[in-house]
Amino acid sequence: MTVRTGWGMDVHRFGGDGPTLLAGVTVDESRGVIATSDGDVAAHALADALLGAAALGDVGTHFPSDDDRWRDADSMTLLATVAALVRAFGWDFDAVDVTVIAEKVRVAPHREAIRAALATTLGIGVDAVSVKATTTDGLGFLGADEGIAATALAVISR
Repeated sequence: MTVRTGWGMDVHRFGGDGPTLLAGVTVDESRGVIATSDGDVAAHALADALLGAAALGDVGTHFPSDDDRWRDADSMTLLATVAALVRAFGWDFDAVDVTVIAEKVRVAPHREAIRAALATTLGIGVDAVSVKATTTDGLGFLGADEGIAATALAVISR
């Protein structure tokens, strides 16, 4: 058996109309993010982690921001596309772990819905999906509540 890990990260500045999404789940109705797609940092970070683990490039390679086909794209659909690609190369998903970094967006009330959405999209059990959150204790642009970020780790095997 071969086991690999991949790490991903995504950051978006707050701006425009809401909502802010995490794994397709609305976590802030009042504001959105500035992005080519819907700006779902959890989905983007996890897609990069899966692509990295399988050595298949990154989100920008597969969905370039200068390509109008991806304008306002549903990030969970993009994540599903990445999952299918990684599986096509013979990989199974063992576990994923997402950490959201934001000063005021609260993950806890939405954690189980986010876990369920990621599990469904990846076709794995919710027990293999971890979602956590942290702040930067007021430091930097995230601490000033100017944006939102996420990191993700994916463990795959074949």
